[in-house]
Amino acid sequence: MIYPKSIAALIEHFQKFPSVGPKSAQRMAFYLLRMPLTEVEKFAQSMIDAKENTKTCEICFNLSSSSPCEICCSAQRDKSTICVVAETKDLIAIEKTNEYKGLYHVLQGLISPMDGIGADDIRIKELLNRLTNTEVKEIILALSPSVEGEATSLYLSKLIKPFGIKISRIAFGLPVGADLEYADEITIAKAIEGRREL
Repeated sequence: MIYPKSIAALIEHFQKFPSVGPKSAQRMAFYLLRMPLTEVEKFAQSMIDAKENTKTCEICFNLSSSSPCEICCSAQRDKSTICVVAETKDLIAIEKTNEYKGLYHVLQGLISPMDGIGADDIRIKELLNRLTNTEVKEIILALSPSVEGEATSLYLSKLIKPFGIKISRIAFGLPVGADLEYADEITIAKAIEGRREL
């Protein structure tokens, strides 16, 4: 079906979102067209506001409304520990647990030669600079157990070791309530590797 140019352009823009295929983009476009104009205007304004008012923290590279971000400015945070994550969404997931009280460093990606992303394309240099100027005693690598996450973790651990700082990695394994038979081999291997004594 040939759409009017305005609808075709809208569908094309929605397709640029991650994991949105042509059918999903079409559904979103038609949903938007059924919305009242006032709601569409609010939606458009919220996108503009997010783009204009979101900053990158100059210390940890977290997305925030201010720079430095609220976490880096907090006197309640443990300044001796830095948790390294790939993206801000990973930081948010950890914060939701209310278990971690240290600082963060957002790499803004992972090393991925297949995608043309090297060590110089993510915030590794800035992490190393933080280690020379602070009283950091531990780095926690909270990167995904993917090929890219493993490569980035290995690369970081080699760079951080000369600083004499403890390097740890979050445990990976089976989610609570999951059946062992449905888990993939990597998840099971990581669960066995990260086992603890009872």
